Amino acid sequence: MTSKGKVIAIVQARLGSSRLPLKSLLCLRDLPVIDWVARRLAAASRLDGIMVAVPDTPLDVVLLEHLRRRGIPCMAGPEDDVLARFCQAAKLADAGLVVRVCADNPLIWGGAVDRLVDFYRAGQWDYAYNHIPRNNLWPDGLGAEVLSRELLENLDHTAVEPSQREHCLNYIWDNAEKFRIGTFDPEEEWLCRPDLRLDMDRPDDFRRLAVRPISPDMDARAIVDIFG
Repeated sequence: MTSKGKVIAIVQARLGSSRLPLKSLLCLRDLPVIDWVARRLAAASRLDGIMVAVPDTPLDVVLLEHLRRRGIPCMAGPEDDVLARFCQAAKLADAGLVVRVCADNPLIWGGAVDRLVDFYRAGQWDYAYNHIPRNNLWPDGLGAEVLSRELLENLDHTAVEPSQREHCLNYIWDNAEKFRIGTFDPEEEWLCRPDLRLDMDRPDDFRRLAVRPISPDMDARAIVDIFG
């Protein structure tokens, strides 16, 4: 499903994670994780902008204030209905194409996002991804997911199960036969590392990242070398 208009990365972020509380504001090398994500997305040439979508809870006001101080576009929406929150964020950002990014991927790589957008545009896909090694050879945590705003809004009208509202693209996977789903492998042999897990979901993930000599501007080759 092709789309026209802006290509916007919508970053799903929150402070109320039960597995790793406050993770978006935990610091790696003196920089909050959400700042890592925003800074690394800024290197993606196919993006026209980003929007951080946070829950509308008293706790997450702290995250909103941080983002506003940094000048990072942000909004608050329903805590449990993430699908509705994403639709609100897409409308606010005037997105035509939505690139979904999880804020627990501090090492997201602009090059992977660019390749994903190009792959989506070159095919007749409804949804494409390279953020997880499912039917591809990408490391876990460098990439993203992409779909049109039109499809996102269609999902909002169709998805009724709580799991499909809280996990905003679950409807696609639950009904995979209805959609053209695409993924692809990295071009470089050294980047074909589906064994690498680079996201930050639990305390041990944070510790693993915190002790490595990483920097916000490092490229994928340096990341693979450090963690490989």
